[in-house]
Amino acid sequence: MTEETLDTRIPTLGEARVESPIRKVPMFDRQRQVVEKIFVSESDRVLVYDTSRYTDKFLATEEIPTFEMAGPRARIYFDPAKVHCAIVTCGGLCPGTNDVIRSIVLELHHLYHVRHIWGVRYGLQGFIPKYGHDLLEITPEVVANIHTFGGTILSSSRGPQDIGEIVDALDRLNIQILFLIGGDGTLRAADLICREISRRELRISVIVIPKTIDNDIPFVSRSFGFDTAVEVATEAIHAAHTESLGAPNGIGLVKLMGRHSGFIAANAALALRDVNFVLIPESSFDIEGDYGLLGRLEARIKSRAHAVILVAEGAGQHYFEEQSLERDPSGNIKPGDIGLLLVQKVKEYFQAKKVEINLKYIDPSYLIRSMPANYNDSIYCGFLGQMAVHAGMAGKTAMLVSRWHSHYVHVPVAMAVGRRKEVQLDSPLWRAVLESTGQPPLINL
Repeated sequence: MTEETLDTRIPTLGEARVESPIRKVPMFDRQRQVVEKIFVSESDRVLVYDTSRYTDKFLATEEIPTFEMAGPRARIYFDPAKVHCAIVTCGGLCPGTNDVIRSIVLELHHLYHVRHIWGVRYGLQGFIPKYGHDLLEITPEVVANIHTFGGTILSSSRGPQDIGEIVDALDRLNIQILFLIGGDGTLRAADLICREISRRELRISVIVIPKTIDNDIPFVSRSFGFDTAVEVATEAIHAAHTESLGAPNGIGLVKLMGRHSGFIAANAALALRDVNFVLIPESSFDIEGDYGLLGRLEARIKSRAHAVILVAEGAGQHYFEEQSLERDPSGNIKPGDIGLLLVQKVKEYFQAKKVEINLKYIDPSYLIRSMPANYNDSIYCGFLGQMAVHAGMAGKTAMLVSRWHSHYVHVPVAMAVGRRKEVQLDSPLWRAVLESTGQPPLINL
């Protein structure tokens, strides 16, 4: 999708005619002047691109693309007393999922006075009768303390399910608002669900809260759980650095998540600045050769007697034959284990050189995934849940909630599905990584 073809319009189920139950509570400033709580209007917009590099090309045509701003509307589509809502979590575990569930439930119950909230167990499987999963009735009491735990109280699953059966279940259960918490696969499913709902002319709102620990969903500045992932990753880097200093020719190797994008590795490297080599999927590298990783690593060991290597799980996939790799239940190719390959290559290289090394390999991936959210992610999850509820009650659909240029906005699912955000090698982020590590090009030209 090019800048010229961006369609940022958000579908709605119909005219919003119900007065919002949110009261205009008067507030008072320092001079005791009344400041009224202002609702968000449909004309409140946020620029998609905020730099002249992009906006200049639109100024001539007066077609600068903008996102619809998120927030409470003065009039809503659904009658809170009658609306039935469902929440489902899909894909892998991610810090903050329970925080999002809790925020949605508390917002629906206390602010909009919605009393029919259901949790769908085990992802999209929960809609399919053959699996036999029960629904969970969710109340504020159920979610009171779930934010202190990792994972998701609704459990999750991977893999495609029959879209027709999912929509059958939504219709049968009288669900009017579906909150989907998930990543790339969930976006694809949401897009198909919305198409089927539209085909059947049903009045069901579908709101996605993007969940990907890799932070690779386009038009989402930062996905929830990412901040926690970077924080825990720094602990692994600190351990690897300590180990590398604790023995002659010590090498600490840490593998982090990042199947297609290296945001966790790049940010974690900057958080401590104890890393010497950062390998991410977006930046090609050679393992062998004078100017490859092993040659550069040998030079580092000779000069400093220790080194720390950080590798994202999706880096270096050109060293694996695609046909030999497994697929996950969703049909995605599982990346080859670059961490174990590097362990093998590093050991063989220095053994051939008759140089004794002390290599420590750390893979904290599952530890990171299962952690509860840190305070920063928890706050962020609270906002995402609130904005998702405002959108759903207003009758918005086929959209995801995002934070973009410091504002919460509505992004059409169609703009994000099938696309991926990546680390740009000419960006300030990657330049900062190269400057802090001193990492040279790892390519034999």
